[in-house]
Amino acid sequence: MSKLKLHFLQAAIVLLAFPFFAGSSEQVAYVPFADAKPILETLGNALPADLRDVPPEKLESLWPEWVKHRDAEIRERLAGGDADSVVNFLFFGASFTAEPRLTSAQLNTIAPAKTQGSPPGSDAAFQSIFAKRVLDLIHGMMAPGKNERLRFARKTLERAGIDFSDRNGQAGAEHYLLENVRRVLQEQGAFQQAIATAKSLNDPTEEFVERSKLYRERGLSLDTSLPPDYALEEALKEMSARGLVKPGSVKRVGIIGPGLDFTDKQEGYDFYPTQTVQPFAVMDSLLRLGLANANEVEVDTLDLSPRVLEHVGRAKQAATKGQGYTIQLPRDPARGWNPGLVAYWQRFGDRIGSVAPPVAVPPGLKEIRLRAVRVRPQFVRRMRALDVNIVLQREEAPEDAKFDLLIATNILVYYDTFEQSLAMTNVQAMLKPGGFLLSNNVVLELPFIQIRSVGYHTTVYSEHANDGDHIVWYQRKLEP
Repeated sequence: MSKLKLHFLQAAIVLLAFPFFAGSSEQVAYVPFADAKPILETLGNALPADLRDVPPEKLESLWPEWVKHRDAEIRERLAGGDADSVVNFLFFGASFTAEPRLTSAQLNTIAPAKTQGSPPGSDAAFQSIFAKRVLDLIHGMMAPGKNERLRFARKTLERAGIDFSDRNGQAGAEHYLLENVRRVLQEQGAFQQAIATAKSLNDPTEEFVERSKLYRERGLSLDTSLPPDYALEEALKEMSARGLVKPGSVKRVGIIGPGLDFTDKQEGYDFYPTQTVQPFAVMDSLLRLGLANANEVEVDTLDLSPRVLEHVGRAKQAATKGQGYTIQLPRDPARGWNPGLVAYWQRFGDRIGSVAPPVAVPPGLKEIRLRAVRVRPQFVRRMRALDVNIVLQREEAPEDAKFDLLIATNILVYYDTFEQSLAMTNVQAMLKPGGFLLSNNVVLELPFIQIRSVGYHTTVYSEHANDGDHIVWYQRKLEP
């Protein structure tokens, strides 16, 4: 691949402490106006409409209320991400139906503009499978039992006004599912069109820039998968080889948006409990590469989702009682992973845990390879969960307590240029001088923010088109 000429933007990643799980030493604050002011003055027409026409002399007095209001708006986007997860659950879930999972090829034939009430497909066999899956999911939500995903799906629909105790609830649930399927498909079509437009410029940098803010109007999704963690390990290996990160130098790590493995849009497996993977993956990689010491490294998860914060909090609480954390690692040979990714899957967890018995794979997924790792309690206890809106809040800490390393994969893509810039300001505030942010998104670098991209590494997952990641590493300058 030709060398990318990366242009980057800096501003504020902000972190708010979740009181129940976070320690008492950190303070969390909204991004101050002093940091936002040069961004507001520089970006002009890229500002949100409600800031664009505000006289400069009024911006400072407006800023505190605007930040709080915008924080609430961003957090409301979690509901859209939850709806996306329910759609993926409908497409790929196996716990609520005996019908086959829908394939990518079938989904590509869907016509999103079908009239209301009819299954959105052009193939009769597909329509039959789709319609049965809709009904099976509705019946599952009506009596979810202990199935955590069905219970989550039901709560998602109930928040949208669906009353499952009402006899018309089934019709309302069906309408909700069909409408959200259409919405997701239309959005996917728009995303592909945006990428095609960027590709037509024949400039890899511009394509990367467009991909890096592709979901700026989409709901905030928590779904996650393993390959980006492999890309992070490869990037850290390259940084170590270049002498950018010294052995044993990483002590405090922040995972921005660690995610929950619910039903992602590629695999969508639902036959094992919901889990978070990246915090443990990064810890495992740092120890494998000798960049951190097992008795020193601490990992904070920084997220605005109560589901993520509660999940990590429960895991840590269980670890204080001596319980480990089991991670299920599915692999579909049909995905055609490269040998390097397969090897990563095979060694995952060997520095922080031990091989554990995996759960049973459903008969309909007998081709899936599955291994499991049980993370030792001492490593789970080294985690904290912090309630953070990455764009508008930051943790304030003394220099010696700041992060050596921040990770943000598939996070900044949900924000526009202005919000990405605010995020980079907060990253700067939370990183130690010389510390790094690793991200698979490119952001524009503003001259007054003391973070610069110093390299990148491209990791390819398979021979399929666009199946890989560019991990860019940004460094806070040692001297202002």
